[in-house]
Amino acid sequence: MKKISNVFFITIALIILAVGYGAIAPGSFEAVTTNIKDIVASTFGWYYMMLMSFMVALAIFLLLSPYGKIRLGKDTDRPQFSTVTWIAMLFSAGMGIGLVFYGAAEPLSHFAISPATEDPNTVAAFKEGLRQSYFHWGFHVWAMYGVIALSLAFFQFRKDEPGLISATLKPIFGKKMEGPWGILVDVLAVFATAFGVATSLGFGAVQINAGLNHLFGIEIGITSQFFIVAVVTVLFIASAWSGLSRGIKYLSNTNLVVAFLLLGLIVILGPTLLILNMFTDSLGDYISSLVRMSFRTAPMGGDDRAWLDGWTIFYWAWWISWAPFVSMFIARVSKGRTIREFLTGVLFAPTILGTFWFAAFGTTAIDIQMSGLVDLTKFSTELTIFEMFDAMPWSLFLSVVAIVLIASFFITSADSATFVLGMQSTKGSLTPPNNVKLVWGLIQSTIAVILLSVNGLTALQNTIIIAALPFSFVMLLMVVALMKALRAEVKLMKKQK
Repeated sequence: MKKISNVFFITIALIILAVGYGAIAPGSFEAVTTNIKDIVASTFGWYYMMLMSFMVALAIFLLLSPYGKIRLGKDTDRPQFSTVTWIAMLFSAGMGIGLVFYGAAEPLSHFAISPATEDPNTVAAFKEGLRQSYFHWGFHVWAMYGVIALSLAFFQFRKDEPGLISATLKPIFGKKMEGPWGILVDVLAVFATAFGVATSLGFGAVQINAGLNHLFGIEIGITSQFFIVAVVTVLFIASAWSGLSRGIKYLSNTNLVVAFLLLGLIVILGPTLLILNMFTDSLGDYISSLVRMSFRTAPMGGDDRAWLDGWTIFYWAWWISWAPFVSMFIARVSKGRTIREFLTGVLFAPTILGTFWFAAFGTTAIDIQMSGLVDLTKFSTELTIFEMFDAMPWSLFLSVVAIVLIASFFITSADSATFVLGMQSTKGSLTPPNNVKLVWGLIQSTIAVILLSVNGLTALQNTIIIAALPFSFVMLLMVVALMKALRAEVKLMKKQK
């Protein structure tokens, strides 16, 4: 345990305080965090829109610039993982479980309660529902993850710095990042990661519980959800114990195979031609509307602004809060790739997979809704996908595959987060000790169970979104430091020729 840093102990103390407040006074915790979250969304919405759009522009610039030739590692280094396995890891850690949770529900929600730009329950709202889903899960998210992961990977593998967020800021602040200020930055990153993944564990348990209840009548409640979290905890800790090149690698490849199986079945058993046509049409709409959507703030208020705060601004803050975890994991598995290879993969592979996923599931759900077979809008988010399956052939098989996929994504995300938390609390070690990973695995699961028992997941989600604001400023500093270091690296490479 000699490798453990002060970040470990400080973060655990903060987690105990936050979870204790949430457990003792859940109503107060939720009210306070909701108020702060609403203030942040309404006050800084414009800032989030500008920040995420800037990340897209910067990612494209870096991809096309001469910096693209720089390798994330030494010039002789080559990728540790095959391209397919690497993409599977990006997909699994980044947002895999969310695609199953929201794949049918989000486009359907936008269709039924459309943004003010379209009338709900119309053909125009159908297209808008898909376009908005692509926007929330597409280029902006992956550009942000890509730029932050690029910064981490460059300093970690090219400049031999420890795998810490604080280490990326040394070109600006120098040795100060090895003291209290560096600890503050790393504590913020670890806090956001621990709570973000605990929230994912909680929502994953709720959806698996809903699916098992729908199929087999298993009771919905804390007892069932506690059992689900316990089983998943054992599995992801076992995977984390086996190491990066075994557990997470095999799980990620499995996720991709099962995801493609489920996606293929939806395309074949659903309205196949409509899915393909809607994907083509709405993808064109998304690309052509990207600039307008990127800077839309609904400045005159009204219902449109409320929708924007509840969806787009919420998503941007949510993704930023996940950046310490997801970006650090992406960086860790990307050693040996050039910046151009790295950004091409991170920007395009998950975005294309994600948009087609929403096209398939969203189109199928909305088509069923428009046919009048069943009113899917009356069901909760976690049940929407299972009720959609009920209106399709092979419904039982589809539901079982979906539950397996949710569980597999569930385990992979927690496994990846345990690895990242271990790195962050052991001074950036690329091989954190198993006992540290075990402790973090148990902490994540304990947070999820405690807050599930008091219906505190919404408050926890609010807390993460609030934490996104200060971390967004750290992100901007990381960009400044990265650009400064890249310029210096190019000069050094020219001298060495």
